[in-house]
Amino acid sequence: MNYVDLQEAVSKVKSGDRIFFQGAAMTPKYLIDGLCKNYEQLSDVEIVQMHTEGEALYTQEPYSSAFKTNSCFVGGNVRKAVNSNIGDYIPIFLSEIHLLFKNDILPLDVAFINVSPPDKHGFCSLGTSIDVSLAAVQKAKIVVAQINPKVPRSHGDGNIHINEIDFGVEIETDIYSHAALTPNETEQQIGRHIAGLVEDGATLQMGIGAIPNAVLNNLGDRKGLGIHTEMFSDGILPLVEKGVITGEHKAVKNGKIVTCFAVGSQKLYNFIDDNPIVHFKEAAYTNDTAIIRRNPKVTAINSAIEIDLTGQVCADTIGKMQFSGVGGQMDFIRGASLSEGGKAIIAMPSITKKGISKITPFLNQGAGVTTTRAHVHHVATEFGIVDLYGKNLKQRAKALISIAHPEHRESLQKAAFERFGGM
Repeated sequence: MNYVDLQEAVSKVKSGDRIFFQGAAMTPKYLIDGLCKNYEQLSDVEIVQMHTEGEALYTQEPYSSAFKTNSCFVGGNVRKAVNSNIGDYIPIFLSEIHLLFKNDILPLDVAFINVSPPDKHGFCSLGTSIDVSLAAVQKAKIVVAQINPKVPRSHGDGNIHINEIDFGVEIETDIYSHAALTPNETEQQIGRHIAGLVEDGATLQMGIGAIPNAVLNNLGDRKGLGIHTEMFSDGILPLVEKGVITGEHKAVKNGKIVTCFAVGSQKLYNFIDDNPIVHFKEAAYTNDTAIIRRNPKVTAINSAIEIDLTGQVCADTIGKMQFSGVGGQMDFIRGASLSEGGKAIIAMPSITKKGISKITPFLNQGAGVTTTRAHVHHVATEFGIVDLYGKNLKQRAKALISIAHPEHRESLQKAAFERFGGM
């Protein structure tokens, strides 16, 4: 690895290049912002990424004249670009994104990453975002790294030798952090419903947000829970401290908290730093259905934007607008369904903030089906939880209407009657 200044590092990107940005908490802000300042010397640079943090200057004028975002997941900072002519979205399971690089479907010219300083053996850590970053590092022609002492040294597969990094820029800066979200009353009620399905010895998958935190808040009396997830946040920390999360019943990485990335507070990053209990793997591993299903009682909790009366789940678009991405929902819905004693759960409030029902007769025009009706099992709102598995179309409609907001049940019943010719 050659240590260089920021300007020399970002000058490695040339017009026409395809560049990967490491994401989530590890988004390499200084490299990205430095690159954007070179926009007048660049054209047709394609950026491949998942979710990144920060301003995403490359999607804003005047910088966007030089860059196009080709995103495998959509966060708020790139949503406008992806839904315009300066960006686009690739529908793909999180478990398969690495194949775009490894199989040269999207050959990478440059990878920007954010790593810890090398240890005495010359190994740097990719910190809290291994996911598809390791595959990008392995395939990119040029790897440019922020060498940052604030990056936690994580255990698992995210250690790369300095010989794998071409250019390093020494920058000390905090990584991106988020305070834990406090659930409101609706979210707390959903959390209580879901917690009732979580058994002792279960292996949990859940993401960031108020509903996962609400579930975790209600698991203090459980025993021997494990974690095998694509990501986690601060919500698990109290349960680790109480001895509720032990991983003792897991078949895969017994005793370990397994994840491919993590986002949360500085307290979370301090917990991860040099902690052998937390094992970071690639998304190709954490989200592999064949691996997920080996754990006992996998309880997977995922969200939805809307669900139609047959059980089709839309979780990544609002009508034709790309809101987020397919991500790992299907990976874990299927893995949990195939796990012995497993439970696949879709959780959402019954209505939007504007009072629109999230249980609908039909998905909105242009909406994507994230999880098919053949895969969906449990669905939870603040009004209860139902299991659609094995139910016919009329039974599904009746079950879903029972957990819809009371103000919308009559109209849903009418729509179901018109669609199915009786209930």
